[in-house]
Amino acid sequence: MKPLSLLIEILIILGVTIKNIEAEKHNKNQKERNVTTQVSMNEIKQFLSHTLEQRKLNKVSNKRETLLGKKKNQRKLRIKGIQNKDLLKRNKNHSKKPAKKNFTDEGDQLFKMGIKILQQSRNQKQKEEAYILFAKAADMGNLKAMEKMADALLFGNVGTQNITAAIQLYESLAKEGSYKAQNALGFLSSYGIGMEYNQAKALIYYTFGSAGGSMMSQMILGYRYLSGINVLQNCEVALNHYKKVADYIADKLEKSEGIPVEKVRLTERPENLSSNSEILDWDIYQYYKFLAERGDVQLQVSLGQLHLIGRKGLDQDYYKALYYFLKAAKAGSANAMAFIGKMYLEGNAAAPQSNATAFKYFSMAANKGNAIGLHGLGLLYFYGKGVPVNYAEALKYFQKAAEKGWPNAQFQLGFMYYSGSGVWKDYKLAFKYFYLASQSGQPLAIYYLAEMYATGTGVLRSCRTAVELYKGVCELGHWAEKFLTAYFAYKDGDIDSSLVQYALLAEMGYEVAQSNSAFILESKKAKILEKEKMYPMALLLWNRAAIQGNAFARVKIGDYHYYGYGTKKDYQTAATHYSIAADKYHNAQAMFNLAYMYEHGLGIAKDIHLARRLYDMAAQTSPDARIPVFFALMRLETVHLLQDILFFNQFTMRRKWKKLDNTLGPYWDLFVIGLIVAMLIFLLRNRYR
Repeated sequence: MKPLSLLIEILIILGVTIKNIEAEKHNKNQKERNVTTQVSMNEIKQFLSHTLEQRKLNKVSNKRETLLGKKKNQRKLRIKGIQNKDLLKRNKNHSKKPAKKNFTDEGDQLFKMGIKILQQSRNQKQKEEAYILFAKAADMGNLKAMEKMADALLFGNVGTQNITAAIQLYESLAKEGSYKAQNALGFLSSYGIGMEYNQAKALIYYTFGSAGGSMMSQMILGYRYLSGINVLQNCEVALNHYKKVADYIADKLEKSEGIPVEKVRLTERPENLSSNSEILDWDIYQYYKFLAERGDVQLQVSLGQLHLIGRKGLDQDYYKALYYFLKAAKAGSANAMAFIGKMYLEGNAAAPQSNATAFKYFSMAANKGNAIGLHGLGLLYFYGKGVPVNYAEALKYFQKAAEKGWPNAQFQLGFMYYSGSGVWKDYKLAFKYFYLASQSGQPLAIYYLAEMYATGTGVLRSCRTAVELYKGVCELGHWAEKFLTAYFAYKDGDIDSSLVQYALLAEMGYEVAQSNSAFILESKKAKILEKEKMYPMALLLWNRAAIQGNAFARVKIGDYHYYGYGTKKDYQTAATHYSIAADKYHNAQAMFNLAYMYEHGLGIAKDIHLARRLYDMAAQTSPDARIPVFFALMRLETVHLLQDILFFNQFTMRRKWKKLDNTLGPYWDLFVIGLIVAMLIFLLRNRYR
């Protein structure tokens, strides 16, 4: 009953209004209808307290009845001397009342209703309605609903974030075998959020989570074994974990259930962040709509694509997508015709599945030489949708589309040669087309490339390459949706909620999430971690992001060692990281910092000439560095001049004396003095004449 007692706190914390009060108790034949009412927090407490007490009494009475029943049966069996296992089973089953089953079924129905509302939700109010249903289902013992409520508390999805309550609920769920709860506890332990920082415990939780079927735990373990995080680095083990997740994602992608991933970098300048290319600003969206309505065909197609898959922060809306595509197609856009064909081929609420309609629009686009239309016709012939299966025709259309650079057609060609569908198997050609498609980010092409490298099919086997490719596919999972919710939470000022979501993604190996989490931590605005832990944790995350190729993160590691943030001051280590960022990534900031260290001899030998060269390189690399470099060089030259002329640098003067000794002899100074005296006498004599 411990999880149920927490649900009272959950609903109070969420601060939502209870709706959907059930109609009259005894009117069973009447259809269910949702009644929207405002219920005070006191009524919520009373309702849930009453329910909880009632369930406690029922459980106690059930236990007593069960014990009494067992004792009676045992007494009868002893008297009669009967040892009938079937009779015991019947007695045990008889003790389970039908009411319990009905109670569970009702909880399942409420949970499914909540999921349906959540998937169709377009605003916060609808989400709250979904979570009210989850709360009711959880009160009836539905574990999946409890998981949803725990997630809501952890991430602050609805109402106030409460990590302590979330942990208590996760611990109760973990005891029931919930792999989602085990994954969550592993994540919290790995960061020390609300729990003791314990990497060993985190690893155990992740192991149990992955064994239970958690794709997120599998991905986390894959990343840990790939990078050697608290485990021995082992590529083969990482490959095994990543492959399981990649297989799951590839299956979703083949069913056109891909998740668009918008990864916004918080490290960008504030002015760039507000107009980030990954997220479409609402005012700009309204302006695009205005232009589209005025007849801008290109924007009509663009808006149709954004609504078709739900990109750049816009909701997926098939009706709007079809509306814009139809307008553009009417104006003669071949791309719009092809996308309409795609919608009818796959089928959705706005465009019911129709092979004939898909063929019509694909043909219209293909007649205009459109690559998407050609690819669409190839798919129809390849799978025999509305037409007989014809691999030769499919191959012809795929080749035409591939020649025009359409990555999906390149992938289909690769797949035909890989599987031998209508052609002889040719792994070299398969690899060629998979590689071409992967360069445009085609996810299934990346997956099959990983398969080839993992098994050594058509290429030399490479575990590392296979793991990197599988990792790219895994990062397209539904969990990537948290990038958007984390970004919007950050923009709304909910720093703790944003940090928790980014930190979870960072644990899964997302480089952008690692740098974003480190950025939030070093700002010290978060309240879920102690301030003394923030810099060390940020340094750890910057380091993980730098290993994955983030140049900005590499510079940050140098800064942390230079200033002693989260670690001891170490100029030599700082210079090493600046050198990597400057040499490998041509980072202007790293060049500038390294030049400063060479100028002053911090952690490295002083070298004024190399300092000048690095300052110049920084100015050439980035226009933003020109003004700082100008002032830095002015300061360097001024100081150098003062040291040499005004303050007579002793080392420099001694070196000059030695050069003169070698050239003019040891008594050259007497010779110079004599020469000066002679010149003075000559000048004085000429003056008095």
